[in-house]
Amino acid sequence: MLTEKPDSPTAPVTHHAPKAGSLDDLVCYFEGDWVAMRDAKVSIMTHAFMYGTATFEGIRAYWNADEQRLYGLKLREHVERIRQSCKILLMRDIPTVDELIRLIVETVRRNGFRQDVYIRPSFYKSTLAIGVRLHELDNELYIIAVPFGDYLDTDSGVRVMTSTWRRNADEALPARGKIVGGYVNMAFQKTEAELNGFDEAIVLTADGHVNEASAANLFVVRDGVALTPPVSDDLLEGVTRKAVMELLAIEGIPVEIRSIDRSELYVADEVFLCGTGVQISSVIEVDHRPVGSGAIGPIGRLVRDRYFDAVRGRLPEYSHWLTPIE
Repeated sequence: MLTEKPDSPTAPVTHHAPKAGSLDDLVCYFEGDWVAMRDAKVSIMTHAFMYGTATFEGIRAYWNADEQRLYGLKLREHVERIRQSCKILLMRDIPTVDELIRLIVETVRRNGFRQDVYIRPSFYKSTLAIGVRLHELDNELYIIAVPFGDYLDTDSGVRVMTSTWRRNADEALPARGKIVGGYVNMAFQKTEAELNGFDEAIVLTADGHVNEASAANLFVVRDGVALTPPVSDDLLEGVTRKAVMELLAIEGIPVEIRSIDRSELYVADEVFLCGTGVQISSVIEVDHRPVGSGAIGPIGRLVRDRYFDAVRGRLPEYSHWLTPIE
């Protein structure tokens, strides 16, 4: 059931990552062992450094202060996806799902965090070599975990613009793989938006359909139905996107998966972004046009509030999303 409640005004918050100097003493998993972050180094000749031949996952763990416990969010789904990305990149000898989950949990546990955390496992082509290719190259794994706050403003809403940079098509660079080199495409989009005074970019496919934000999936609400583009429109198969679709179904809000025109953003009742980084962030303005009333709408608010309760272990019906980290 949708209920209206005021959103508390807060100052805009973006990019709440820790400062580089505070990372040195954190423990990371690097090429088969746990070491201090300051000791995890690669050569400038590393293939992944020179050509972006690596894949990664962004995962969050949320601190529940009442229970004094961290909850890893959707670890299995993220690990399954990174193994798929490794297959796309011709990487071999990848640990099993259960072994990767164990390594991630142990990396977080060794740091003793008592706050929200961002976790990044990454497989990268570790051979020291010049030459663009994917085959006949070794790969290694690192896992880092760092304190992390809000990437976008989840309380007051965000302003977005339609980027002039199009999403790379799947036949050019597979969108369903989180390939490090491909994020230069997103960097062009994000920087264009921020330098033009917006918080985020909306990206279009080559044929002009709405794709996603620079690094987040997207939902558009029209007449009580939540619309989201299909993965065949060159978007990442988002773990959070699937979680939101499950949440919407439980809340009785219909979901339709179909291509979305740019102009539909202008006439939408609501628009909201979802992803590991952005979490749930409602869009209140697109290309200088207010979305709906120009404030966070009832469905966006409901999804945001339920999501944040779910990821902190406060809703038993979503306990299957979580991995407790002691």
